[in-house]
Amino acid sequence: MATFQYIAKDAAGNETRGQIEAGDRSSAIAAVRAQGLFPTALGEVKSAPAASAPAPKAKKGKAPKPAAKPAAKSKDIKLPSWMRGKVKTKVLTQFTRQLATLVNAGLPLMRGIDVLKRQMKDPQMVEALNGISENIAAGGTFSESLTQYPKIFDKLYVNMVKAGEAGGVLEVVLGRLAEFAEKSEKIANKVKGAMIYPIVVLVAAVGITGFLLVAVIPKFKQVFNDMLGGKALPAITQYVMDASEFVQHNGLLIVAIIAAIVVAKKIFGKTEVGAYFYDVCQLKAPVIGTLAQRTAVSRVTRTLGTLLSSGVPILQSLVIVRDTTGNRVVSKALQDVHDAVKEGEGMTQPLSQCSVFPPMVVSMVEVGEETGALADMLTRIANTYDDEVDNAVAGMTAAIEPALIIVLALVVGTIVTAMFLPMIDIISSVSGAGA
Repeated sequence: MATFQYIAKDAAGNETRGQIEAGDRSSAIAAVRAQGLFPTALGEVKSAPAASAPAPKAKKGKAPKPAAKPAAKSKDIKLPSWMRGKVKTKVLTQFTRQLATLVNAGLPLMRGIDVLKRQMKDPQMVEALNGISENIAAGGTFSESLTQYPKIFDKLYVNMVKAGEAGGVLEVVLGRLAEFAEKSEKIANKVKGAMIYPIVVLVAAVGITGFLLVAVIPKFKQVFNDMLGGKALPAITQYVMDASEFVQHNGLLIVAIIAAIVVAKKIFGKTEVGAYFYDVCQLKAPVIGTLAQRTAVSRVTRTLGTLLSSGVPILQSLVIVRDTTGNRVVSKALQDVHDAVKEGEGMTQPLSQCSVFPPMVVSMVEVGEETGALADMLTRIANTYDDEVDNAVAGMTAAIEPALIIVLALVVGTIVTAMFLPMIDIISSVSGAGA
């Protein structure tokens, strides 16, 4: 029989620690559950090594064999701090989904983590799982272990796991986390996909314009000087010629100005005023604003609904959502909601005062509060606005594509027209001389 030390939760969510004797780990878990407890961590208590026995006497004529060296332990992957960063959402989502499946199948948490660690290829995730395993084996809880890796497991993840441990429904919470991450990633990929075409068109427009100004127009300038004999060029042609000459002689200045604008924008964006200004502009932009607003509503409602349905208290849920919105205008609105709920009021009034949340969302939240089904109502709002995001992406793509094509056509068409007008004079003069 071996002695196991365990940490468990009872039906009320209170933490219990103790020791139990069992033949193996599975029997120990079954014994803890038989007491009406939900084990969150369990490890075998190693007995102290016995006093060293005297070394056996060596036989005559034979030298004693040297003691066998212990097998070298495999070294865990350790990355320097400057190389550590965020794990890809796809990797974290896959881990969460697989861990939820293993725990739901009855596999102990530690065993599930070890199974997933062996097949994990991401070095940062492997290092995190090694640390989590060691922390749980030492008596810590799963949620406490996750807090040591904030770049991988954010506040939303940690608090939902904590709520799942308290309620004894860790596998359910892990499944919700995986579903939440999958839907969030799906929306982000749609937005990124919608921006690929406009960026490609803009890069092509800049590249074509730069090539014409630097390589093509200077040759036409020499031809015009030779053929027109100093005759004044049309206004549009002269404008294009001047632009070409400026670009050729001030290329470094142009690059420096662009770099200065980018750096100034980033520095201003890091200030509180600048960041708030950019967030307001993002929500008020003509085409992108609608998409940004619907994405913000979808993210806020889905995160808040997921937290509430997992058992996280409303005030704590609002703080988590406030810190993970990514938009200061929305964060300010959620802070107002938090303050109102803390004073015993409802969420409806502060939400209605923020222009980010449409009246339909405010009305559904009010119904959810009155019926006691706020978490379910928030999830429904998120599902509705996921469809709205799809429509906004399609609408934005449909509006931007022709606009960019028209801009590109105007730029190239202007340059071609500017070069063609002097050619008419040249052709006319050649025809007149031939007559």
